[in-house]
Amino acid sequence: MKMTVIETAKITSKGQVTIPNRIRKLLHVDTGSSLAFGLSKEGVFLLPCKVTAESPYTASEWAKIEKLVLAKGKVYKSAKRAKKHIEAL
Repeated sequence: MKMTVIETAKITSKGQVTIPNRIRKLLHVDTGSSLAFGLSKEGVFLLPCKVTAESPYTASEWAKIEKLVLAKGKVYKSAKRAKKHIEAL
């Protein structure tokens, strides 16, 4: 048997909604919890979820980036010489 719980809330001018306490308790969510929102034929639903940060770079790529940051590059006095160097790479 499906559990149906209905609570109401108003949307603020910023598009925010306070999730009623009864619903928060049933979902076991509290301040700082993350929720996933979904939309189906039956209506809107929300589920507790965990959000993890994912690095855009691998560990070896980060090592290369750090090495580049620490490296001292050559300074060219003219754009023409800098362009010539880049073209030679």
